[in-house]
Amino acid sequence: MRVVSLRSLSIFCPYTCACSKVGLAPNDYAYCGMMKIKVKFPFGVFQILQATRLRSAALVLKAAVLIGTLSSLVGCSTSSLYEPPPVVRTGTVYNSTLRQMESLNMERAAAITIRIYKQESTLEIWKQDRTGQFVLLNTYPICKYSGKLGPKIVEGDRQSPEGFYDITSDQMNPNSSEYLAFNIGFPNAFDRSLGRTGSFLMVHGGCRSVGCYAMTDAAMEEIYGLVYEAFRGGQETIQVQAFPFRMTAENLARHAEDPNAPFWEMLKVGNDAFLATGRPPTVAVCDRRYVFNPAVTGDIDPNASCPPSIEPNRVSIIEMPLPAPLAPDSSAPAPPATRAPQMGTFCHTQAGRFGPGLAQPLGSSCLANAPSGQLAGQIGL
Repeated sequence: MRVVSLRSLSIFCPYTCACSKVGLAPNDYAYCGMMKIKVKFPFGVFQILQATRLRSAALVLKAAVLIGTLSSLVGCSTSSLYEPPPVVRTGTVYNSTLRQMESLNMERAAAITIRIYKQESTLEIWKQDRTGQFVLLNTYPICKYSGKLGPKIVEGDRQSPEGFYDITSDQMNPNSSEYLAFNIGFPNAFDRSLGRTGSFLMVHGGCRSVGCYAMTDAAMEEIYGLVYEAFRGGQETIQVQAFPFRMTAENLARHAEDPNAPFWEMLKVGNDAFLATGRPPTVAVCDRRYVFNPAVTGDIDPNASCPPSIEPNRVSIIEMPLPAPLAPDSSAPAPPATRAPQMGTFCHTQAGRFGPGLAQPLGSSCLANAPSGQLAGQIGL
C-alpha cells in the first residue's frame, strides 16, 4: 500500500484530483488537498473517472471565463456608452422669488449683493433692479453660525467672519459635503494686513457650522441658485457684507464697551455707503483700515499709509451727484447767506433720507450737527 499526495483541480469537488501516478492500486491512499482518499478502484477505472471529472471541470472553467468576459463587456458598455454625465447642481430659484423679481422690476440674471447679520441670524439677498439700484429681494434665516459677535482672528477660533468680502464663480462648490456651498473669501486684504488666518470659510447648507454660516438645505438651494444665475448673467464678483448686527446707532451704542466697537464703527461706514447710494461700495484697504468708495484709482497698499486724498482718521465724502437745485421762489423770503454745499457730502439718517452737508470740515461737522443715528460718508476711524 502506498500513500501519495494529489493536487486538487477543482474548487467545486474536493474529490476531483489529478492522478498521473502509474500503479495506483486498490487500497492505496491518496491525499487530495487536506483530505485522505482511499482508492477503491483499479488505476484504469480511476483514470477514467478522473478524466470525466476533469472534462467537467474544464467546461465549468470555460463557462466561468465566458461569464466574466461578458460581465466586463457589459460593465464597460454601461460606463462608457450609456452612463449619463454627472449632474452639476446649480441650485433652484423658487417661483415665489421669480414673482417677487417681477414685482420689483428686476431682471432674473441681474447682479446681487449678500448681506449677513449675526445677531439677527439673517442673510439677505439684494438684487439690482432695472434702474440700477440694489433692492432687498429676499431674507433667509441663518440656521447656525459659529462663535460669538466679533471678527475671525486666527485659524481654529471657530469664529464666523465679519467684514466685506468678494466671491467669484471659482469659489462655488456644487459638490459640498454640506449640500451646496460657496467660499466667502476669508481672509481678505484687510484680514491679511492684520495677520488674521483661516481657510474654507463658507456659506453652506447642512445646518451645522465650524466657522461658517450654515443655512438649511432648502434655503441654500435658492441662495446658491441666485448666486449661480448672477454669475451666468455676467456679474464677475459678488460682494458679501457680514455684520455683527444691524448697523444702527442704537446697536452700536449698546455695544460701545466691546473691544470690537472701533472695528464695527468702521463696518458701519460701509453699510451706510451702501444704503446711501443703493450700490455696493468700492472697498479698498490702506493703513490696515477699510476705505469705501476711495477717491483714488489703482492698487492701494493695505499696510502703507493712505494716500493724501483719503483721510483715515475722519469721515470722508461719498462722491455722488446732487439733484439739480430747484428754481427760487420769488415770493419766499431770501434764505440766510451760507457757503455753497460741497458735492456729495451726505449724512445717513434713521429715516433713510439724505441731505447735503455744508462746506465744513469733513465728517466731524456732519456728525456733530446730525441727529442721533446719522453718519457721514466714506471712511471713519
